[in-house]
Amino acid sequence: MATVRDQLVRHIAAEEPRCHNKVSIVGCGSVGMACALGVLTKGLADELALVDMDGDKLQGELMDLQHGSAFIRMPHVVCSTDYKVTAHSKIVVITAGARQEKGESRLNLVQRNVTIFKLVIASILKHSPRCKLIVVSNPVDILTYVAWKLSAFPRNRVIGSGCNLDTARFRFLMGQRLGIHADSCHGWVLGEHGDSSVPVWSGVNVAGVPLKELNSALGTSHDPERWGDVHKDVVASAYQIIKMKGYTSWAIGLSVVDLIETILKNLRRTHPVSTIIKGLYGVNEEVFLSLPCVLGENGITDIIMIKLTPEEEAQMRKSAETLWEIQKELKL
Repeated sequence: MATVRDQLVRHIAAEEPRCHNKVSIVGCGSVGMACALGVLTKGLADELALVDMDGDKLQGELMDLQHGSAFIRMPHVVCSTDYKVTAHSKIVVITAGARQEKGESRLNLVQRNVTIFKLVIASILKHSPRCKLIVVSNPVDILTYVAWKLSAFPRNRVIGSGCNLDTARFRFLMGQRLGIHADSCHGWVLGEHGDSSVPVWSGVNVAGVPLKELNSALGTSHDPERWGDVHKDVVASAYQIIKMKGYTSWAIGLSVVDLIETILKNLRRTHPVSTIIKGLYGVNEEVFLSLPCVLGENGITDIIMIKLTPEEEAQMRKSAETLWEIQKELKL
């Protein structure tokens, strides 16, 4: 007896599925799923693979996404507790790790997450040895270093999400003060993604107008307008959100999707992401900090040598020292 499908469909030729832009996400908590939803809604991947230790939750997330197929051009989405579903990925995003607790510094997370990364990186290498890694798990700068060491990938293929979000927060808060959209506010937060990040006040501008020319005390303790509070709010943002809702997710997810788009489309846009900084700005250790990096299909292709003031350069070195004090004790 012929089935409905047999009667409806006349088979002509076999087709081998081939993925050109496969993205895998390891760790499907709130951040991982924010990344997944962003990848899907922007149509960036022709296959999306999700990996998590919690198989039941993973299947639930997959079903929930699949039921939205009628509303977006849903690519092939797969999930498993087994890393083999990540095979042949162009980009693997790592959000797996212990979650930051209320009031906890990102740096306190490091030792708990190193153990997790040993398993994660080995599993990714087995199935996608040519991928680009985007590390999101905190403390992101140290864990990007860990991923680089464990993977033995060239530096261009290991990218920390770094200060891409800090910079977005900075520009948003600038825009709120000025009544101008964040897209039109230009400024960078570099260094550590965390408490010792460096606001580059010397380069802040709107439409090419340096704000330092309008207020020479901008960002200093002598500034009557207290612009330095903008950066303080950037640093405090994650702690405030965690206190109120328990975790951060949407902004970091959108930030990571921004990086994925630049890489997959070879856009060569500049992002403040975490990369090895040894030999630059007076830093002599193998630490990862955010610098303006040009991203393309090979990952990080160039670093923009932004001119820092002596004070900003000293802050960058202090940021590096903060990370190195913890990093040098790691057992890899």
